[in-house]
Amino acid sequence: MATFSKSMEMFLEMQRIQLIEGDVWGHRKDINEYYTVPSSVTEKIKDMKSEGKLNEDIEAKVSREHWLNPKMVAYIISKETSA
Repeated sequence: MATFSKSMEMFLEMQRIQLIEGDVWGHRKDINEYYTVPSSVTEKIKDMKSEGKLNEDIEAKVSREHWLNPKMVAYIISKETSA
């Protein structure tokens, strides 16, 4: 993120694309550009939200259980509540 240009940030912002810092990879030869969050994770987030859990608690639990970046979980929560 430190080497990402300001003009590229502005372009992505205009396209409504949000970058989340982190790596998605397995073995060194198995580097993936994209990661699809399983529907079971989004369902768990929806269930916890309907139970009245706080966003911070959901972020902590889901990121710990599913090895996701807490910022990614926060992004999913924000998209689920806006949908």
